[in-house]
Amino acid sequence: MESVVKLQYSHCKIAHTSWSFKHSNTHLRFPKTQTPKPSTTTTLSLCHAHFFSPSPLPPHKTSSSTEHTTLHVEPSHEYHKLRALLDILMEKDCCPLQLLRDDGDWTIDQFWAVIRFLIHASRPKEILQLFDIWRNIEKSRINEFNYSKIIGLLVEEDLIEEAVVCFQDMKSQGLGLSVELYNTIIHGLSRNGNFVDAVHFLNEMKEMNLAPDADTYDGLIEAYGKYKMYDEMGMCLKKMRLNGCSPDYITYNLLIREFAHGGLLNRVERVYQSMVSRRMDLQVPTLIAILEVYAKFGILEKMEVFYRRVLNSRAILKEDLIKKVAEVYIENYMFSKLENLGVDLSPRFGQTDLVWCLRLLSHAGLLSRRGMNSIILEMEEKSVPWNATVANIMMLAYLKMKDFTRLRSLFSQSLTRGVDPDIITFGILFDANRIGYDGSATLNTWRKHGILYKAVEMNTDPLVITTFGKGHFLRNCEAAYSSLEPEVREKKTWTYQDLIDSVFKDNQY
Repeated sequence: MESVVKLQYSHCKIAHTSWSFKHSNTHLRFPKTQTPKPSTTTTLSLCHAHFFSPSPLPPHKTSSSTEHTTLHVEPSHEYHKLRALLDILMEKDCCPLQLLRDDGDWTIDQFWAVIRFLIHASRPKEILQLFDIWRNIEKSRINEFNYSKIIGLLVEEDLIEEAVVCFQDMKSQGLGLSVELYNTIIHGLSRNGNFVDAVHFLNEMKEMNLAPDADTYDGLIEAYGKYKMYDEMGMCLKKMRLNGCSPDYITYNLLIREFAHGGLLNRVERVYQSMVSRRMDLQVPTLIAILEVYAKFGILEKMEVFYRRVLNSRAILKEDLIKKVAEVYIENYMFSKLENLGVDLSPRFGQTDLVWCLRLLSHAGLLSRRGMNSIILEMEEKSVPWNATVANIMMLAYLKMKDFTRLRSLFSQSLTRGVDPDIITFGILFDANRIGYDGSATLNTWRKHGILYKAVEMNTDPLVITTFGKGHFLRNCEAAYSSLEPEVREKKTWTYQDLIDSVFKDNQY
């Protein structure tokens, strides 16, 4: 309920001098697509299919029937052994450690198959102990390849302490250490915010005459950005240069993205100018980050430059960024740009609700009846159904024009087209009543349909409120709701009738 009633948006503009609104900024939230986590059974089945499918047989000569038979039988035998091992692992309460002790030993293929099984079964903490036992069975297994692979897997699974233990054990075995392996440890530690240990291993590299490379410092810079340690990012860049490692275009792109995410516009522009002077290319994610920071600060001209560059790169923009760009146009009364934005995006996104919203808003913001009608006609030709956003955009525009005939028709059409009113629609009705419209028939119709007793919803795109403002009714809803004690707010499901009663209590409206 609170997310519905607390409507806070950026400065809203409408192309009519008597309808200019000012109100507080908003943080728009859009739900992420939720991907259901596969069940254990599904995961294990996938693991079975992926890791234990027989590999294609290598090409071979058929010089004798014995050779031909051997080449076919042996892979099949190994495959069945792996499959049998997996079947045992899938049994409830199976312990891989005890299984290894019972079997006495596993081949390399069997060992790595079990490791992959543990990862897919979300049991990575068993990896290190299993490796310790398996590698001690045969000393030749104590080698750089096996250690490096295990350390990499542990870091990927965010088991950094275990990875460091394995790394230290590798050193004690006298095995060769590489820059890549140090990078794995340093990046894992820094991603978890353990910069003290990360720097310790960085210094250790130099003591062992292993020169940190650009990737070493890039990982540190990215981690500093994750924790908003922007001064440390700059110090890391200086240290990088002092140690004779020249930042490359990847480093500069990374710096821009992290500064942009932190909203540090001046630093973004300084690094960008450095890239221009060095004739370095911007990566697509960096272009998007720069576009986002210019949209955030409402810097129109530079935003448009980078919008065009992103568009030419054929990158896919997220909805929240598209809306930020649209808000900048709205705040600058550039409603025609919304139509261009919608047309630009439609080839990549298709005729989505957001595209239709932008195109319809561009004409509604200009209070153009002809323009709105052309968009609605196009929607009908393409069999695009109405939704609350479409209906409310038109109703808000006609409310601004005080065209009560069209407004009454739209209230009726919305229900006919299967669009239930939301809190914005209720606001339009009561705001219209304040300036001479008789909405009693519409309210009675909603009451007969049981709409007044439904839970309050806001199904209208926030860009609509950015354009037209909240209106008197919505502001009173906020005031009435905010005046209640927190426990009262959470105690019940709010209906439209509840809101109406709260607003009209003591003649507040």
